Amino acid sequence: MVEKPLDDTKTYPHMAHWFDPVLLLQLLNNVVVSSIFGQYADRRLMIAALDTVPPEEHARRAEEFRTRLKPDDQGGVWIDWVADLGDGFDSTYAVASLLAKKQLKVGDVDLPRGEALVMGGDEVYPKATRQAYTHQLWQPYAWAAPDSSKKNDAGRPLLAIPGNHDWYDGLVLFLALFSREKPWHIGAWRSYQRRSYFAVRLTETWWLWATDIQLADNMDQPQFDYFKHIAAHMPENSKIILCSAEPGWLYTDTNRNSWEIMEYAAGIAMNAGRGHAIPILLSGDTHHYSRYVGKDDRQYVTSGGGGAFLHPTHQLKQDISLRLVDHREALKLGTMQNPNDQNRTTAAAYPSFETSRALTLRNAFFAFSNWDFSLLMGGVYFVFAALISLRDHPDVYALIAAVFGASLIGYTIKQEVSTKFKIWFSSALHAAAHAAVLICSARYAIAFNEQHFAWNGEWWDVWKWLGLLAAEMVPVGFLIGSTLFGLNMMVTCLLLRMNRNDAFSSLRIGAYNNFLRIRLTDDGFDLYAVGLEKVPQRDDWIANSKHNRNAPDPEVPVFVPKTELKPHLIERVSLRFGAKQAGPAA
Repeated sequence: MVEKPLDDTKTYPHMAHWFDPVLLLQLLNNVVVSSIFGQYADRRLMIAALDTVPPEEHARRAEEFRTRLKPDDQGGVWIDWVADLGDGFDSTYAVASLLAKKQLKVGDVDLPRGEALVMGGDEVYPKATRQAYTHQLWQPYAWAAPDSSKKNDAGRPLLAIPGNHDWYDGLVLFLALFSREKPWHIGAWRSYQRRSYFAVRLTETWWLWATDIQLADNMDQPQFDYFKHIAAHMPENSKIILCSAEPGWLYTDTNRNSWEIMEYAAGIAMNAGRGHAIPILLSGDTHHYSRYVGKDDRQYVTSGGGGAFLHPTHQLKQDISLRLVDHREALKLGTMQNPNDQNRTTAAAYPSFETSRALTLRNAFFAFSNWDFSLLMGGVYFVFAALISLRDHPDVYALIAAVFGASLIGYTIKQEVSTKFKIWFSSALHAAAHAAVLICSARYAIAFNEQHFAWNGEWWDVWKWLGLLAAEMVPVGFLIGSTLFGLNMMVTCLLLRMNRNDAFSSLRIGAYNNFLRIRLTDDGFDLYAVGLEKVPQRDDWIANSKHNRNAPDPEVPVFVPKTELKPHLIERVSLRFGAKQAGPAA
């Protein structure tokens, strides 16, 4: 990949326009195709068949990773976690710029850069294409930490977990880039893994496991065999950071398979008979930061703020019950210091519940922020109005109500993966509102036109009539129909814990980003959640005068913001085994 001229930032994508009708059709096609053929061409099986090395080689690779990591002066090892990146260029580059800093100051805390970077899933949005991997992943990170030697494969190791968006091309590009024998250079970082799932040793006592659950939320046999062998090889009483592309603990009411696969992986480790423990479970997929606490202070952390659109936090449950291997695990939403009042605590979530609710209200302006979808709604309203003009009869009204009802109820059930009463009721109410507005406005427009339109018996009279009807009904669909769509998402997201994804993908908020910086020691860990509330706009990035294209320095980014980025510490969680010290940092 060739670095682009400095003035080419204008060509790099903004946040994905998720309600663009063309994109919706393309994504639907990707989901259908990948779901059908993914089962018959599971590339996890293919890569395992090609990577025909003895089990001892897998263990050697896992052990060798540790030699790439340099402990700090006190013997701790730092690693970085970022997930759900590669959406808007500006937000992705802002986060990459912070990850690239050798020393990051957040408030009164100085955090050294991680010795390794783990990307926790969905490395590109909305589709896995070569252009997306180039412009939305490789280029931001290559500009944040320029590659000083393209011939030198030594560098900070990078590991990546595939998410569902990486799987939409059958994982072809992900494997070609991240799992090849010769490391892929992503700026100053170097790919390390040979499969889409992996285990690596981080310290004397700490290991990191990352699963690949594919689109079907399952674990293939070679992956099971791989982790079983690793678990048997690991020293007794090892500590594991278990990573997945989905926070199954948040999806127990919508997608139980997601948690069951994570529990299955945990079972491989905990049933190995060697005393292994899992103090931390990490995931992205949900684009916010949240932390739950389970048995023995086990931390369940979701951090998906690497550059994708924001997800809400106010829908998070205070308590979650799930099964973990041989016992029931009761999770409680963690607490941290309230940033506005040091004497109070608040939910361990970013953004705050209050901010999340306030942002949801922006859906009142859905019709204008998603103008292309609004044009589609205008077209739908016009087509049905034309049908009414041909046959103004109750059976046509029944057809309109049935079409809106079936489509909106079916879509919502599919999105929420539930058939609860609230799904049916809210969707039916939504459909009824569309049908009522459409039928009433169409009847009024037709009656008005019949009084003022003169038929001359010419063939173009039909086109004039349709043109007049379109001029009346398209604005109704654009303004009222699309606004109804936005209001439905706003109300259900605020009150019914529904439309978590749609209500915020429509807003395309690239701010409130987050990533993790973790320090591992033999007796525990310190987890720092770093937040970035504001992201520079496209015109706010300027060429760095210190950057030398002929002799790039990994510590000198290609672009810098006009106003310095202001990361802050969301919270610090510290735990020492045998002596709990968990809580937020000042």
